[in-house]
Amino acid sequence: MQTKNANSNQSKGCRNEYDALKKVLVSKPEHMKITKIINETQKHFANENIDIDLAVEQHTHFVKVLQSHHIQVDYLPTSPQLNEQVFTRDIGFCIGDQMFVSSLASDVRQEEVKPLLDFLEKEDVTFTRLFGPSIEGGDVIINHGTIYVGISDRTSMAAVEHLQKALPEYEVIPLKLRDDILHLDCAFNIVDENTALLHSPAFEKQDVQLLKKTFHCIEVDENEQFQMGTNVLSIGQQLVISLPQNSNVNQQLKDAGFIVVEVDLSEIIKSGGSFRCCTLPIARKS
Repeated sequence: MQTKNANSNQSKGCRNEYDALKKVLVSKPEHMKITKIINETQKHFANENIDIDLAVEQHTHFVKVLQSHHIQVDYLPTSPQLNEQVFTRDIGFCIGDQMFVSSLASDVRQEEVKPLLDFLEKEDVTFTRLFGPSIEGGDVIINHGTIYVGISDRTSMAAVEHLQKALPEYEVIPLKLRDDILHLDCAFNIVDENTALLHSPAFEKQDVQLLKKTFHCIEVDENEQFQMGTNVLSIGQQLVISLPQNSNVNQQLKDAGFIVVEVDLSEIIKSGGSFRCCTLPIARKS
């Protein structure tokens, strides 16, 4: 773990997953391709692969939706050899006013942190770079004083222990994931202080009980979980960006009082991630 103190430009801060999103980092899917298969979704779409032109078109529309809600969107530059850069969520995470740069598990993705490091240096943002045990942002979900961390092939229990030591003022709760679940946000996501999306079969029984005791949980079935039904993006004021294909999730959100903004990201989800995966929030305000 290494902390870089720049000039402490504090135009950042995220205390939960649902306050008004103000600033976010993205990367264009212009080099997106399924090469070395690194998750179950990619395995399903490996022969079909990615239509890059369509992926870029869908991503561009998604960014325009964010900007239409007065969200500042900054792009991280892409490299031809890095096929997964669109999933900026994994390369870092912001907890309170602290920015962390992830220790990525997959060797094909480790170089993705460099554009983020360059951006943070340029913007004079203080950050902590994590080394050693792997931890990825898709496994980190924050809710004020509580941090939920998925234990997966990408994030280890040792990393959870390190995070707890680094953030003693928080309660860090590990959640063991079923082997085929890539990240925590592929099976669980918090959309407001009382409500979460949950695919219960992905978790151990005691963890499901804990989450249902803490939140009103909207259950996501197997089909819509495969279509990234939990991987919505909350942008504040009960607004949630979701795939139109996940009609059951969307209706349940509407029934719970949310405004669902439907955006097609179907080409990008072929590689195993959706709206939350494609965004790295660095500023939210209540």
